[in-house]
Amino acid sequence: MPKIKRPQQKRKPFIVNRNCRFCADKIEYVDYKDIKVLKALITERGKIVPSRISGNCARHQRQLTYAIKKARNIAMLPFTVEK
Repeated sequence: MPKIKRPQQKRKPFIVNRNCRFCADKIEYVDYKDIKVLKALITERGKIVPSRISGNCARHQRQLTYAIKKARNIAMLPFTVEK
């Protein structure tokens, strides 16, 4: 039986902000004590949002990762979400 080729569906592009929010606000250092900013860059499951989604530059993404990990270790942010 010959295979029938189906036209592939095109995915809708995921629109993201490609500008680093920290560079735009001229923030030099991402502070681990600023929980409001850190919570915005964590998923509902507790994972760190990658830079290709958040639009952060590499420098600020590294600082952000370090700040989130530090805030988790001193119990300012949860490691996982409780059910």
